[in-house]
Amino acid sequence: RHPPPPQTRSRRDRVWTQNPPEPGKPDGVSPNPVIISGQRTSRLNLVAAWRESTVFTDAERAALALTEQGTRIADGAGGVTDEVWADAVEHYDEEQLAALVAFIALINATNRFAVINRQRGGDYQPAQAG
Repeated sequence: RHPPPPQTRSRRDRVWTQNPPEPGKPDGVSPNPVIISGQRTSRLNLVAAWRESTVFTDAERAALALTEQGTRIADGAGGVTDEVWADAVEHYDEEQLAALVAFIALINATNRFAVINRQRGGDYQPAQAG
């Protein structure tokens, strides 16, 4: 387990702490966005168990609940409840909430596109230059 990179380093150095560049590849190819954002990988690993974990703030929990209810429509959950919406409104202003809803919709659209095109998670390979 590695400690998070110090904030005094440059973005590239923070990425290279965990993901050194591969021989023959230029700088900045496929950097790890979790490391760039300064997030601990343990937080990413716990997203699926966000209700039981202790690493998320109340605001993050409100966003995760909104995301979950706005995404899980196939199992007949009925969409976003008034309680979940009110919790999100408590933590985010109108502009932030609009951005959050747009981002949730974008993620859902991307996932649907992948399903239609039979692109399994993890199969994507960036195009190689040359």
